[in-house]
Amino acid sequence: MPDAIKIIPPFVRQLIAIFVIGAVLFAVNGVVEGPHFGQYRESILIFCGINIVLAVALNIVNGFTGQFSLGHIGFYAIGAYVTAAFATYGHDRFFSGLPIDGSSPSILHQIVPVFVLTTAAGLAAAVAGLVVGLPSLRLRGDYLAIITLGFAQIIQVIIRNIKAVDGATSFNGIAHGNTTILTPHLTNFLWVYVAVAVILWVAYALRFSTHGLAFLAVRDDEIAAESMGINTTRYKVIAFLISAYFTGVAGSLFALYLPSLSNDQFSFVRSIDILVMVVLGGLGSISGVTLAAILLTTLPEFLRSVDQYRLVIYPLLLILLMLTRPQGIFGRDEMSKTWLMGQWKAIRGVFVRKKPSPSVPLPPS
Repeated sequence: MPDAIKIIPPFVRQLIAIFVIGAVLFAVNGVVEGPHFGQYRESILIFCGINIVLAVALNIVNGFTGQFSLGHIGFYAIGAYVTAAFATYGHDRFFSGLPIDGSSPSILHQIVPVFVLTTAAGLAAAVAGLVVGLPSLRLRGDYLAIITLGFAQIIQVIIRNIKAVDGATSFNGIAHGNTTILTPHLTNFLWVYVAVAVILWVAYALRFSTHGLAFLAVRDDEIAAESMGINTTRYKVIAFLISAYFTGVAGSLFALYLPSLSNDQFSFVRSIDILVMVVLGGLGSISGVTLAAILLTTLPEFLRSVDQYRLVIYPLLLILLMLTRPQGIFGRDEMSKTWLMGQWKAIRGVFVRKKPSPSVPLPPS
């Protein structure tokens, strides 16, 4: 780090970084929301960001602490439906400044509603995570996977039977006198990638902190961690709560982007999609999971030109990647200059043949 930067206090450097990131996101959002960018390309960027949040959140549980959760799609559904219900049923009391026709207000009028709705969704998902995590995280491996999978199915059944959100069909808004209040369209590039920046910062801060070392100790050897005085259940619950909170935030952003919600959007297949992103990127690797989320979101779109073969090529590419990189794209490492140099040397070694070293004659016997 240059000496001129070292003089600046760390807190000031962090404020400068936040300001620069915010300015860049705001500028890019202006381009994305412009008339020439196109809604299709915007939707790809939005779902890339939402999938990054989902994958990094799941990585905190499956990658950092070594647990095997299949129930995060339940937290995703909770965040989505809590947001949709709060934004419509609470419109007159809390969000009267928002349009009722599902259109998007100005950025200035989005700040408070987006913060309130995503926070409420995250807290609701975290409470559900606490209810599930306290009794189930004493288990591990396949048993934990079965319990969390059962939780996700229970959430789907409960939502399907809630008439207030039309869980059996699709939730498109509520009738209010002679009008219909629709879920406001508040999700855009800016808010999605603010959420991405926040979860990446939280994940990196956790990973390289003393709490992160406790998470990794639980992952590597839970019995040894307990013998060293680490409360393994406590750290697993903490990881589960943080993961559930950000999964709920992702669900909130999803609900504020689409005009309607359907229970089918939160199926078991969607849960497997998120798990594949984590495994493909590398369990415990934040940068690897982020790259895998982008790759697996955009790859099906690139294959639309060969639509009849898309569902064959996509899984074949996944199989090829897992055969060549069974530890994931990054393994347990993070993207860094050292990692990039190591990969370059490995690739170069495949194509550049080393010159044989000259043989040294043996001394006469």
